[in-house]
Amino acid sequence: MPDLPATETEAATELEALAAQIAYHNARYHTDDAPEISDAEYDALVRRNAAIEAAFPTAVRADSPSRTVGAAPAGHLAKVAHAKAMMSLDNAFADEEVEEFVARVRRFLKLADDAPVALTAEPKIDGLSCSLRYEEGRLVQALTRGDGQVGEDVTANVRTIGDIPQQLAGAAPAVFEVRGEVYMAKDDFAALNARLLAEAEETGKDARQFANPRNAAAGSLRQKDASVTASRTLRFLAHGWGEASVVPGETQAEVVDTLRGWGFPIADGFARVEGTAAALDVYRTIEAERADLPFDIDGVVYKVDRLDWQARLGQVAKAPRWAIAHKFPAERAQTLLERIGIQVGRTGAMTPVARLSPVTVGGVVVTNATLHNADEIERLGVRPGDRVLVQRAGDVIPQIVENLTPDAERDAYVFPHSCPECGSAAEREEGEVVYRCTGGLICPAQRVERLIHFASRHAFDIGGLGQTLIEAFFRDGLIESPADIFRLTEEQLAARKKDGRVWAAKVIAAIATKRTIPLDRFLFSLGIRHVGEITARDLARRYVSAKALGSVLRHAVFLRSQIEPVIGEPERKFVLRRDKLLVGAIETAGIGPEVASALVGFCAEPHNRRVVFDLLREVKPADVVHETRESPVTGQILVFTGSLETLSRDEAKAQAEALGARVAASVSSKTGLVIAGPGAGSKLKKATDLGIRVITEAEWAEIVAAAG
Repeated sequence: MPDLPATETEAATELEALAAQIAYHNARYHTDDAPEISDAEYDALVRRNAAIEAAFPTAVRADSPSRTVGAAPAGHLAKVAHAKAMMSLDNAFADEEVEEFVARVRRFLKLADDAPVALTAEPKIDGLSCSLRYEEGRLVQALTRGDGQVGEDVTANVRTIGDIPQQLAGAAPAVFEVRGEVYMAKDDFAALNARLLAEAEETGKDARQFANPRNAAAGSLRQKDASVTASRTLRFLAHGWGEASVVPGETQAEVVDTLRGWGFPIADGFARVEGTAAALDVYRTIEAERADLPFDIDGVVYKVDRLDWQARLGQVAKAPRWAIAHKFPAERAQTLLERIGIQVGRTGAMTPVARLSPVTVGGVVVTNATLHNADEIERLGVRPGDRVLVQRAGDVIPQIVENLTPDAERDAYVFPHSCPECGSAAEREEGEVVYRCTGGLICPAQRVERLIHFASRHAFDIGGLGQTLIEAFFRDGLIESPADIFRLTEEQLAARKKDGRVWAAKVIAAIATKRTIPLDRFLFSLGIRHVGEITARDLARRYVSAKALGSVLRHAVFLRSQIEPVIGEPERKFVLRRDKLLVGAIETAGIGPEVASALVGFCAEPHNRRVVFDLLREVKPADVVHETRESPVTGQILVFTGSLETLSRDEAKAQAEALGARVAASVSSKTGLVIAGPGAGSKLKKATDLGIRVITEAEWAEIVAAAG
């Protein structure tokens, strides 16, 4: 892994780029079933993000990939909220990381260093996560994972999968959600692609084949027509559960054994083991058998066996503390780097892409790989014409691992200093790793990309108005700004297709439904730098209405205009003053200097204001309606002081956050509750002086228990 950034500014800049890249690839994988990078390359991005966040904790973004799971569901299927969130898993890539995982479990639970920790180990199937809800033993609903909070209803399609029982065998709880992976076996995948090719040859149409079994499974499960799903052989392996009125066992292994008894297939490699060494033995056995398995796997999953320990360990933002995925090394192959292309994004970011001679890696033909930025090209020393070593871990586009051509043979690649789309200068700000086109709205790529982003699923989500149409409308002069979309007419659209009246009416109707939109989606749609979905959501929840947020931002713009660097005053001091002022003015949790400056900078630009005001003539952002749940500590600031005897500080903090509270390190007038154990000193005294309520650890346990 390259060296970490040297300063917080550099860290923040790279975290911004990583957040955008990871969010994009999450959507391509989870929502579109069309990944563009390998598992190994994706994992490398996530690990780089985690390493920088660990080194610069104050630079962690509100929309950090470490806080998100998957991507929001999209398309024709109904969206349904999960009764219990479907989490992701943290990854380990070396034996030492697995050993550290078990050590963390011991530390969190305050166990002795040599205390035995039983684990379960099972193959990590490369399929599509699915949650099956049974009521009184009868299958009533099936959902994909989606973004972990909301999934897609695939009940009709799941009923066509023979591995999934419609009625559980024997006695069953009133409610039980079985979770596992829908997958396609290797032989069935090859047969499906052969059939699709034969059908294409027979009809004269272009052949549409799937890149790998995971894509085939996902595409087949999410069909509009369940008969199409039924015509493709899908299978299912169970590995866990979600909401349950009764959990039939006290350990992971016992519950999995119950699932087997109910009629669910369980991976043959599933095992309960004592300790890390035995778990690693299972990993090596499964790795050796990997090529002979009937389905694709990309690692082994370890879980703490005791369910009471799982409950205590809880979870972090997107993953449980009691489980980890031990990934396999990526598969590798050599090929030729034919050329390096440059893609220009909506913020002007210029991303280099390696165009490769087609090569088969792990059974999949790959032709492209992202090179991330100029620094990555320099690190690898790659140039067109080089022989390169690429690796793949289950998807289509590989990671370039090594340049196999000696440096002396050709000159180094020179990153372009002009935009390939508009010819404007390309610049890289100090501390940044990304070159950006300076053309702004005169750059066709940026204008089109901003319009595509505006209409995309996570922004205005205008059905029927996809990338191809937007590019065509822009090219023909029909739309130049977001507001123009709402001024399109049926006549303009109908003229573009033979017998296009019905189609045009549908598109116009879809546009009309978006004239009222949630405030957070409206903010995200504007494409403000640093303002991702989570940041937009935080701002919307804080200010509730567009009017209130607008007033705050206008005030912040005014305040910024009042601060000018004093001659002779160090620029760093001026920047700190300005950033502190802006963050204070916006006053929203998770909004730091980078986001505040980007928001204010966007609002201070007259052209941006004209675009937004023009849009507001066509649409109305809806006020936020807060959903609240009754809890004695929700919204409060808590302080733990003194020794905790039954739980660790990490566990106490996790409990507080699960109840909607925030834990602070020191007592202040804003503190709502202090939990004091033996040895509490100055913090307890200050709480008493301020008249803040103080409770014992036992009383805190009662609050946690009462909240369920």
